[in-house]
Amino acid sequence: MRIAVHGKEFNRQSAPFIVRIFEILQQQKVEIWVSARFGSYLKTAAFKNIKIKKTFNPDDSLKGVDVFISVGGDGTLLEAVTHIAKLKIPVLGINTGRLGFLATISKDETEQALLQVCQGAYTTEKRTMLKLNTNSDAFGKQNFALNDFTLVKKDTSSMITIHTYIDGEFLNTYWADGIIVSTPTGSTGYSLSCGGPLIFPRSGNFVITPVSPHNLTVRPIVVPDTAEITFRVEGRSKKFLVSLDSRVASVDASAVMKVSKSDYVVHLVQLEGQHYFRTLRHKLNWGLDIRN
Repeated sequence: MRIAVHGKEFNRQSAPFIVRIFEILQQQKVEIWVSARFGSYLKTAAFKNIKIKKTFNPDDSLKGVDVFISVGGDGTLLEAVTHIAKLKIPVLGINTGRLGFLATISKDETEQALLQVCQGAYTTEKRTMLKLNTNSDAFGKQNFALNDFTLVKKDTSSMITIHTYIDGEFLNTYWADGIIVSTPTGSTGYSLSCGGPLIFPRSGNFVITPVSPHNLTVRPIVVPDTAEITFRVEGRSKKFLVSLDSRVASVDASAVMKVSKSDYVVHLVQLEGQHYFRTLRHKLNWGLDIRN
């Protein structure tokens, strides 16, 4: 079995836990590939017994990898998706961060989770991604996102004007600090903090959420993920910031941006007992009386 591992910089207190992850994988006779960036943090004496078969960069092919493991928070898992692209590699998120809606495996659950993965005792859940087409070619081949697309102001405190169309039909002109198009997966992220709704992963929708709109009657709107959403933007500044998950680029006012459903999907590993509703209850403290 071949497993790829990606992570971010970690502190000294986390080192024993990172070592334990690799020890479990090596005990299961797994061939281990590690992202070059993560591998650079594994060169100290504490990790001298880790046997890495190969390191890889974002543009390298991971064909032949059976499972991809992300070690960190949700941001780390979003980075992991850029390594996978169109490959249907299942992704397991081990949470060393804080909230973790995508990286749901806690430290206490890690050993059992890794054993189940190595034994093939898991299912996968498909998560929709979106893609961005624009005449600026800002993101090259990585023009997709698992969480969200955002368009926000740059170099000014003034609002920007965002003309929005759904399948060519005019929807609205937003006077706001920006706008978000979120997948169901990303509905627990930036969109939620701006007043957007939670969306069940298999609902087949996107949500358009304005960021600090000037008109208080302008609310988030849920649209089918079969729609093509087009944006034209104006503002005092001639440059605007566009992001796909954690990747950011600057575009000018001549850019026409079209967001639609990607041909790719992400396959998240689901272990026994895991469910989206359970994650919501646990992460958002639903059903708990926190007044005392």
